[in-house]
Amino acid sequence: MKTNRSKLVVMAVIAAAAAVCQWVFHHPGWAQLIITVAGAVIAISMLMGMVKKLRSGDYGVDLLAIIAITSALAVSEYWAAMVILLMLIGGDALEDYANQKAHGELKSLLDNTPRTAHRLVGPKQQSISVNDLAVGDQVKVLPGELVPVDGRVLAGRSTVNESSLTGESLPLTKQVGDELLSGSVNGDAALTMVVEKRAADSQYQQLVALIKEADQQPAHFVRLADRYAIPFTIISLLIGAAAWLVSKDPVRFAQVMVVASPCPLILAAPVAFVSGMSRSSANGIVVKSGDVVEKLATARSAAFDKTGTLTSGQLTVSDVVPVPGVDKSTLLQLVASAEQGSNHVLAHSIVQRAQDDGLTLSSPSKVEEVTAQGVVAEINGRQVKAGKLAFVAPGQDQQLANTTAVYAAVDGHYYGRIELADQLRPEAPTTINELRETGIKTIIMVTGDNETIAKRIAKKIGITKVFANLLPKDKISRLQDLPESERPSIMVGDGVNDAPVLKVADVGIAMGARGSTAASESADVVILTDNLHKVANAVQIAEDTLAIAKHAVLIGIFVCIGLMLIASTGIVPTIIGAFLQEVVDTVCILWGLRARHGSRQLNE
Repeated sequence: MKTNRSKLVVMAVIAAAAAVCQWVFHHPGWAQLIITVAGAVIAISMLMGMVKKLRSGDYGVDLLAIIAITSALAVSEYWAAMVILLMLIGGDALEDYANQKAHGELKSLLDNTPRTAHRLVGPKQQSISVNDLAVGDQVKVLPGELVPVDGRVLAGRSTVNESSLTGESLPLTKQVGDELLSGSVNGDAALTMVVEKRAADSQYQQLVALIKEADQQPAHFVRLADRYAIPFTIISLLIGAAAWLVSKDPVRFAQVMVVASPCPLILAAPVAFVSGMSRSSANGIVVKSGDVVEKLATARSAAFDKTGTLTSGQLTVSDVVPVPGVDKSTLLQLVASAEQGSNHVLAHSIVQRAQDDGLTLSSPSKVEEVTAQGVVAEINGRQVKAGKLAFVAPGQDQQLANTTAVYAAVDGHYYGRIELADQLRPEAPTTINELRETGIKTIIMVTGDNETIAKRIAKKIGITKVFANLLPKDKISRLQDLPESERPSIMVGDGVNDAPVLKVADVGIAMGARGSTAASESADVVILTDNLHKVANAVQIAEDTLAIAKHAVLIGIFVCIGLMLIASTGIVPTIIGAFLQEVVDTVCILWGLRARHGSRQLNE
């Protein structure tokens, strides 16, 4: 973008110098020379760029611009050529602005990459670089530390948070024999693990590599203006050639070509896209490029992560299930009193529910937290155990719930359970319905969560295709396997683990209000407010914007064709034709600016 801005400044200086030569020093020959040299340099550079584009199958509007400049210079209409040059470079600068990528380096992801490990050599512990670990090494993972590489637990028992990889907020219990993934966070007890993969082959490092690879392979998408370039160029050349042939005057050809300058094609769509992006921004939606607007408007499929995207991402109490003879309030009050000193995510949710219900919590006289099992507390002379079913009430397997739950026993007697669930966002069903109304027919869920929970959430919002238990690379495969009939594709997510798949999708949308920085930087669209419905708004704004952009381009084309037919008669001087072209540009710009407000009222 800075390059084209600099070119525009240089061209303005050249135009000013030529004007001084012509009208101050009265040397039109110098003015003609200055403009001719500048025009020749730009025409040659455009020709070289056009050849490269043609080799890659990109047929743009450059050919018509080159012909317009060279034909004007060839018949000594150098000021007409200068007007065209200024508008072309100005259009390029504007288009660069519309397509500027706001992606930064994925600092949050890279900063969390494990760097050191505690290798065990006999009874001693050595701190070394993770890159020096070999398969078979034994490593100590201290409480709160990142797991350095992929491996398996040899000794110890702890809870481990794998949200950086799977996006799921519920910590998992890891004990001897269980798999450990690099980049996951150890809980409150030390683990001894054996290395099964080198650092470069481990899950978290592959996550970083996936993002870098996706960033180097952007999807090809044809610009709106380029799709009209070939027919418009052919029509322009036919009218110009016919005018020259009939009049026997090459100036007539130049007059037609100047009017046919493709400024409307270059300016109309970027102005509309910038206006649409501004409208999105005002609605809490950051769209990072003009290409994204086109893809959003024509999207045929959408994929959603579950946790933190379709759901709130926070486990809350969904039900209190006491045994007969115990009321719900009593069970909730006892468990919350026992759990109020725990740092476990489930404990916080239970205490919050009890407080919301207005229950008075008792202070335990004695509390013991058993790692990865639960808590034992003395409350008003009664022993309260809360945690896993096998811990609080062995032999009560029939009480096991098909959901996340905290079980309780009082004085050795089973008292019931408190069930917790990740709550569906209230705006999720409306969002899915409105996306279908925009023309998106295929909507799927891709999640690292288990299939039972995922299908229950999907059923509530009308998603019929669910892919669960997925790691980041599996999500990428699902997106890449979409047939061409279901593209462009949208992917909506919020976590670091979503960053690679957001890059692979044609349009990656990040829930940026509570999502990770890595996801936001990988995405093409960032939702700034914690409102899933903004995804539907983004598509609706894109549809409005694309429709207005197409109208602006078509208006420019038809007006240009009309002016070309008039210019072919010879009644429009070349310089007047160049300025008429600017009238067309103004009309196209004003029409494109309508995208700032759009044609439909958005639902909130």
